[in-house]
Amino acid sequence: MSLDNIQLTPFLIQELYKNSLIDLDNSQLITESLKTDEPAFLGRNEKNILIIVNEENAVYLADEHLQFLIGILEACKLSLSDTALVNFNKNRGLSYKALQEKFKPGIILFFGVEPASLEFPLQFPHYQLQPYNKQTYLSGPDLGTLGADIQQKKLLWACLKNLFSI
Repeated sequence: MSLDNIQLTPFLIQELYKNSLIDLDNSQLITESLKTDEPAFLGRNEKNILIIVNEENAVYLADEHLQFLIGILEACKLSLSDTALVNFNKNRGLSYKALQEKFKPGIILFFGVEPASLEFPLQFPHYQLQPYNKQTYLSGPDLGTLGADIQQKKLLWACLKNLFSI
């Protein structure tokens, strides 16, 4: 009998590793990995552009929404590394003050998130460039709605052209 062909029964494996095998379900893993005071974000924030989205079923954005956002950024002659992408749904404790301190944004874009939910000091309608506190704000519907509606895309593009001087 060769050592390469030894087969252990499940009972024997359990006895051998009873103190070192841990069974964690996925909710425990996700909860532990998200326990931090720092907001989770995607990008490098090289140009101090903060993008806040509300995506329930993804850490940052669903793949199709992320591709759409990258297309928007490329049209504005930007990349994802120029921005900080924060998913409000996965960072529920965030506030205006915390975002200001962490990212020091010059431009803040909201997609599918109402500024009031982050305790922002002002309200403004979608597709209106709103200057305040040496920053410019722009809000719109979620990226899924934008991607599916040509009229919404046109409204957003008109604002982005003005915002980024394209």
